[in-house]
Amino acid sequence: MIKIGMMIGDRYEILEKIGTGGMSDVYKAKCHKLNRFVAVKVLKQEFSENANFVSKFRIEAQAAAGLMHPNIVNVYDVGEENGIYYIVMELVEGITLKKYIEKKARLSYKEAVSIAIQVSMGIEAAHNNHIIHRDIKPQNIIISKDGKVKVTDFGIAKAATSNTITSNVMGSVHYTSPEQARGGYSDEKSDIYSLGITMFEMLTGRVPFNGETTVAIAIKHIQEELPSPKEFVPEIPTSVESIVIKCCQKSPDRRYQNMAELIADLKQSLMNPDEDFVVQNDPDMEGGTRMITDSDMEQIKRRTSYQEGREPAAREDTMRLRSDTEALYENAEDEEDEEDYDYNPKMEKVTTLLAIAAGVVICIIVIILAVKVFGGMGKDNEGSSDSPIITGEEQSSEENEVKTVKMPDVKGKNVEDARNALSELGIRTEVAYEESDVIDVGVVISTDVTVGSDIKVGSTVTLTASAGPTGVEVPTVTGISYEEANSRLVSLGFAVTKMEAYSDSVEAGVVAAQTPLGGSKVPKGTNITVTVSLGKEETKVLVPNLMGLTEMDGTMKAIEAGLQISSVSYVYNSEYEEGQICYQSYSHGSWVEPSTGLEIKVSKGPEMYTYKCNLSITAPTAEEAPGYKAGDSVKLKLVADDNTVLLETSVTSFPQSFNSYGLASSGGTLTMTYTVETSQTDESGNVISTGTEEKSFTRRIEFTVE
Repeated sequence: MIKIGMMIGDRYEILEKIGTGGMSDVYKAKCHKLNRFVAVKVLKQEFSENANFVSKFRIEAQAAAGLMHPNIVNVYDVGEENGIYYIVMELVEGITLKKYIEKKARLSYKEAVSIAIQVSMGIEAAHNNHIIHRDIKPQNIIISKDGKVKVTDFGIAKAATSNTITSNVMGSVHYTSPEQARGGYSDEKSDIYSLGITMFEMLTGRVPFNGETTVAIAIKHIQEELPSPKEFVPEIPTSVESIVIKCCQKSPDRRYQNMAELIADLKQSLMNPDEDFVVQNDPDMEGGTRMITDSDMEQIKRRTSYQEGREPAAREDTMRLRSDTEALYENAEDEEDEEDYDYNPKMEKVTTLLAIAAGVVICIIVIILAVKVFGGMGKDNEGSSDSPIITGEEQSSEENEVKTVKMPDVKGKNVEDARNALSELGIRTEVAYEESDVIDVGVVISTDVTVGSDIKVGSTVTLTASAGPTGVEVPTVTGISYEEANSRLVSLGFAVTKMEAYSDSVEAGVVAAQTPLGGSKVPKGTNITVTVSLGKEETKVLVPNLMGLTEMDGTMKAIEAGLQISSVSYVYNSEYEEGQICYQSYSHGSWVEPSTGLEIKVSKGPEMYTYKCNLSITAPTAEEAPGYKAGDSVKLKLVADDNTVLLETSVTSFPQSFNSYGLASSGGTLTMTYTVETSQTDESGNVISTGTEEKSFTRRIEFTVE
């Protein structure tokens, strides 16, 4: 059982639980060897006890560990410890695509296509390494804080689909391909189908097929045509609609044949969204189907009568092969003229090959049966009473039957050796100690399960070991502070492991539980685990500061804090740039209940107003224009704050009217220039010369909002 604070693999310290799924729980951990944070995915107990599943899981997870790509959640390590099977993965801070769609209702086609391109690139990298995901869905796609899109759970899907995992545990049937729904062979094109369904959901906010049961939904995948996403969102571009429809064709041959083709069309749709450039595959037309001739029919009859003389099992295999071959033959383009022949050399060659293939099939079946019969007899005669024997029930368990092993004799073994031996059989152990004058310290005295009896894999056996003639009594340290408990235990020669957990009844810092219990006698130096209370778990969550973040970053930050975004609106705001959150309904630093809905507003930037100028220009006053006389010519020049010249003229009478509309500035400056006469006099006061001088003054004009 995983506990916070425990160490796995001598390097991964479990810090907190960050998620749970149908098959596993996910924990945040710290890798002390490389000093980095990682995600540790731990298989749930019911799958850990399934040896067939674990075997396939290991193989697939190890293969996925070889994948390194920026659009894949990379796998670092795979391991097992005390019956706990785990994989160590890259820790991605973000939210799933499923939650992101739920928050935004649906995505714009540009955002959906951009996400699909990144997902496709990650899947392409896996396909190039011969790894098929088999469970592509929005829940397995993560959008990180920096906007990177990553696909997760490579490997675990194939292990699960190979072990008859029920649909409520395996990925949602809403995204499964028709061939997977039938239980048939799946390949790279199955991932393409599931990605097409995911794109449909991104664009429309809903899945195309729904029903009351998983079987009903699976049948729709097989039988019903995919509805056009334009039925739900008419503004979806033509090319994007065509891409989704091509991905979700019932026949794999009609879909994109590889991720490279899909990526090319997705990129093209961003540049030319309304062009219909997507080529729909039609393998039937490509084959040039023709009517079967009388000669062809005669050849088929001849082969049929030939095969009917063979053994029934071989005939069944041959007929299946022949059916496939005839289909290919009927669709092949005939390079010869369409004439009737009594003898067709091509068909005779095919018949010969079919006969050889049938013979090979029969030989293989005989060999397999012989190996099973004689190999099984040999196994019945092998083995010794000292070795654990796998029961016949386990050997025949192909559908998750409960597996059992024979309880080995570990009496007289060292405790650690006994625990290791049982662990290899998939049996968990607990150890109790009792004093003994005749048995050495740490040696197993007895077990609570009889030697040779059947025991379920994954169950727990209690080993009773010797504490020696003078075992040390464990003091009771519950109810006292950790510091005091640690001091008391260490002084008696015990090692101490500290665990922490929330408690509604025990004060923070006080020991709430201990193992072994107080009063039991154990060898000196035994490790005592004490669980220290963290106090009551705070149910309310702290509201983070979303101001200034983008809508996506703010949404992810709110979800990470345990909150939801209940509504998003877009408003003009001059303080925050376009696209930044400028309002949140709960202020940063306040405490609210988990899952509380926050209302946010996103800035559209400063509001763009237009102005009008309705001006009546009055004559200059004596204070403004000394020397001005009514009737003098005055130059008028009105310049807006953005340096646009709105008016430039000369007038001799006032008032003057001026009107202008659709102005970008909120005001301007009116400059009025006039001419006055000047004269010079001599010492006697006589005028000796005359002239003119231009003078000007300004007026501030404020425009009004239209």
